[in-house]
Amino acid sequence: MNITRKQNILISNPETKDFLADAFYPEKEEKLPLVIFVHGYKGYKDWGAWNLMAGKFAGAGFFFVKFNFSHNGTTVEDPHNFADLEAFGNNNYSKELSDLGVVIDYFSKNEKVDNHKIIVIGHSRGGGISIIKTYEDERINGLITLASVDTLDRFPKNEAFEQWKNEGVYYVVNGRTKEEMPHYFQFYEDYEKDIHRFDVERATEMAKAHFLIIHGTSDESVSVKNAEHLHLLHPNSELYLIENADHTFGAKEPWEKDGLPKDLEDAVDRSIKFIKEKIVNE
Repeated sequence: MNITRKQNILISNPETKDFLADAFYPEKEEKLPLVIFVHGYKGYKDWGAWNLMAGKFAGAGFFFVKFNFSHNGTTVEDPHNFADLEAFGNNNYSKELSDLGVVIDYFSKNEKVDNHKIIVIGHSRGGGISIIKTYEDERINGLITLASVDTLDRFPKNEAFEQWKNEGVYYVVNGRTKEEMPHYFQFYEDYEKDIHRFDVERATEMAKAHFLIIHGTSDESVSVKNAEHLHLLHPNSELYLIENADHTFGAKEPWEKDGLPKDLEDAVDRSIKFIKEKIVNE
């Protein structure tokens, strides 16, 4: 099967700024379900094994899209590195939800896409964003979370919070590049002013889409308890735990092998099965 790969498509969002997206899809006559992948914190569309994952979804018959959030720290000119730390520091949940909405708008109009079959897959913090967007946007009829958080209230606490508020910025170290990455206090202010909108628990309870929750039992960044909690909040969801899998399901940056890591392949296979059973063939 011939797979078309269109990479670094320029997307414009007047509420944020320009960013890039990729589309992987098979050359078929019929319209294809649209699957949109939402990366997590300190993530980006070309990280690790995401290209291999995109190819596998396309090979299964889907129009697969991945994208960089406008303020994830990458740039249109340099999508593989955190070349704009000022943008990273000024990121917030409102901007991410806006970007995801623009991506859905843009690709649902593609002539190859069946816009009645839209699935969002969110990894880590991107899972929380995907849950909220699924609740807000009735076009989405499939939701899959990979190692998702169960709350977006993941800010410094107590003394660290007061210091952040007083100084206006705190820094996190990027483990791979050793860069000090800023978070400006606007991030929390944006969250607080729209705190009900960013309530992942409420959105999980209210979301109408078919919902698959995938998590590794050895996730070192987001406890598997987050997945169990999401499943309790949405009893019609499916919970799929991968024994001993870590936060990225065995993938890392750079990923130089030709195939997916075993745990990520397991997650992708389960996702494809879920989409075909619940959305394609319903």
